[in-house]
Amino acid sequence: MGQFFLNRSFIASLCVGLVLVAHAGLSAAPPIDFARDVRPILSEKCFHCHGPDAATRQADLRLDQVESAARVLDHSHGDVSELLSRITTHDSDQRMPPADARKQLTVEQVDTLVRWIESGAPYAGHWSFSTAMRSELPSAISEPWCLNPVDAFVLDALQHSQRVPSSQSPPATLLRRVHLDLTGLPPSIDEQSRFLVSAAEIGSDVAYGQLIERLMASPRYAEHMALPWLEAARFADTDGYQNDRYRYQHAWRDWVLRAYSENMPYDQFVIEQVAGDMLPEATLWQQVASGFGRNHRINSEDGSIPEEWLVENVVDRVDTVGTVFLGLTVGCARCHDHKYDPISQREYYQLFAYFNNIAEHGVGPNNGNSPPFVELPKSWPLISAAENRAMQPAPVVLKAAREGSGNGLMRPQPGSPGTVMVMHELSEPRETYLLVRGQYNLPDKSMPLSPDVPKFLKASPQNASPQNSARPTNRLELARWLVSPQNPLTARVAVNRIWQQFFGTGLVESSENFGSQGTAPSHPALLDWLADELVDSGWDVRHVQRLILHSATYRQSSQSTAELLARDPQNRWLARGPRRRLPAFVLRDQALAVSGLLVEQLGGPSVKPYMPADIWSSISNNKYEQDTGDKLFRRSLYTYWRRTIPPPTMMNFNAAAREVCTVRTELTNTPLQALTLMNNVIFIETAKKLAERGLAAGASDSTMQIEFCFQACTGRKPSRDELRLLQSAHSAFHVAYSQSPDAARELLSASGDAHYDTNLNAVDLASMTMTASLIMNLDETVTKE
Repeated sequence: MGQFFLNRSFIASLCVGLVLVAHAGLSAAPPIDFARDVRPILSEKCFHCHGPDAATRQADLRLDQVESAARVLDHSHGDVSELLSRITTHDSDQRMPPADARKQLTVEQVDTLVRWIESGAPYAGHWSFSTAMRSELPSAISEPWCLNPVDAFVLDALQHSQRVPSSQSPPATLLRRVHLDLTGLPPSIDEQSRFLVSAAEIGSDVAYGQLIERLMASPRYAEHMALPWLEAARFADTDGYQNDRYRYQHAWRDWVLRAYSENMPYDQFVIEQVAGDMLPEATLWQQVASGFGRNHRINSEDGSIPEEWLVENVVDRVDTVGTVFLGLTVGCARCHDHKYDPISQREYYQLFAYFNNIAEHGVGPNNGNSPPFVELPKSWPLISAAENRAMQPAPVVLKAAREGSGNGLMRPQPGSPGTVMVMHELSEPRETYLLVRGQYNLPDKSMPLSPDVPKFLKASPQNASPQNSARPTNRLELARWLVSPQNPLTARVAVNRIWQQFFGTGLVESSENFGSQGTAPSHPALLDWLADELVDSGWDVRHVQRLILHSATYRQSSQSTAELLARDPQNRWLARGPRRRLPAFVLRDQALAVSGLLVEQLGGPSVKPYMPADIWSSISNNKYEQDTGDKLFRRSLYTYWRRTIPPPTMMNFNAAAREVCTVRTELTNTPLQALTLMNNVIFIETAKKLAERGLAAGASDSTMQIEFCFQACTGRKPSRDELRLLQSAHSAFHVAYSQSPDAARELLSASGDAHYDTNLNAVDLASMTMTASLIMNLDETVTKE
């Protein structure tokens, strides 16, 4: 082992030497940018020992602050600065980072730091902690390819990296892409025909613009936009933890649908969810909106300590607000100062103080909503938006939500399905203290803490001014601060998630982390320009969406080349259009839509569609009571979500578990996904019904029948070769079922409520069912191109 370290030390020293020898020949390298090139290295390799966290800081040195770093960057007393000496020395005992830290610098990283130090070691604040500045449009805006300012920023970056954009997608591909992106459903064959006719009559650009407006006005748009927000807001139909009791929170989901239907300004969207209950003369809808803060898990196990779970509830709210609005991992500061971002443990509990005054018990009831909650009118939600806004606020029920030791206290009397959990302030605020090591029973009572936001967010040079020095003193003021000019993060985080929804990856890939450990934006000027556009438009989300959808960047073909894949496999430079497997919810909804089974009904309680038999028996005595009829075929948005056993089909395709706030999930490809699409009951049912539609559309012509099924799924007609292969498969299925008609009848009578037309020939329908299933499993069908 000793020999190994000796050799590694020798090799590292040799590499460093080679870098220094070769350094003179690197004058043609691009200039060093601190935020892009240097800070990520310092954050990854140095901040653990020389960063914000006092507990792990060594030598009283902070390399995240220019004032502290100056003493190791100064070379007035020697030929080289201390930092330059430490990263290039041959002495393994002196070299930084230490050999045993497992954070050794690569040759390229050493070269970057050397060039940075030799250029004067200029520092810059972390890019996301300063106010977004609207950049001048690049000169590329005059290029014919550019359709709007989004394209100017993208083309400018492509030109600097010696890349060229791809050609525009064919109309049929673009039609399907925008349908899936705005509604989560594919265009029907009739919609495909109407769009192509309209494009020929009034021009493709005008027809495309009208298409976007029509889709945004559809209830389908609100349902699709709500899905990522439900995952970020950790919405579920049960409390979580081992008991996982039932709760009734669907009225809050109705509020989200209403907000997207009405194109509610994003600043209002934020304020009402964080503090709608505190607004002057808050309406019932605004109180319901505050249910965002009650979507967290609630423990109801016997023996649970209310004080402990009160703390966990507040921690969840702080961490959720930190992630979903600020894009920061504030939860890292619960037990100690944040090791990478300038958030102290004290500042964490000052944020905690904003959410520590909710009149809740800590431990939930056996089943049902935990106070505070409001009663809903019997007509909910089948009343107009105007009536809802005018409705008088309902009284908040606070049963058993008093404070106390928790020992011997009665559980709350639970809320019924006609209620919704909301936020509600105590008349006398709880005192907040820093919790030692984050433990609920170890408060540091030497000093009560007042609510406040982290100092770095209100004291950055670009934000400093007398009018924004005042701190928000309560939850409503915090909500307003989140969307104020004082806060540099909320608009950036919001537009980044809009971009992520359309392209699969945000301009900042780590959409949950805009801090020093997060990824740098691929197009920082574009991100800031879009953030500024969002604010200047009155926080109009659809305005930003239109800019993206109308851009040539979005309309590019997603087809790639070997060169593009080699140089930019993740498409971070946006030299081609977005291509990504459909999300879990869209896969199921698309199958329902093309089969004609989809039942469209906006809002209301969750439904229980097909699930594996006895799915809940492994964790409880509760039985999954599957719905029947239309409820089986509603959009996946409304599927009942039990936290301990979420819908397996959704989880197979990377849906968030809804345990905590999730704004980005990893994309996986597994054999189980293919098996699900081929064998799951809902996909067999939809294949049957699509086959029925194909048989009806093609009369006795199998070619027309196959063409119908293919076009319904992919948005285009099959090529000659594709049709030949599908005809061959269909013929093979037909021969097999002709020889075994019992197998055909067995396929058609498999479990499910979507009964097929008994007047149809079983062999014909079974053969076309298998062909339809094949088409529904094509890569092109399950992918947005």
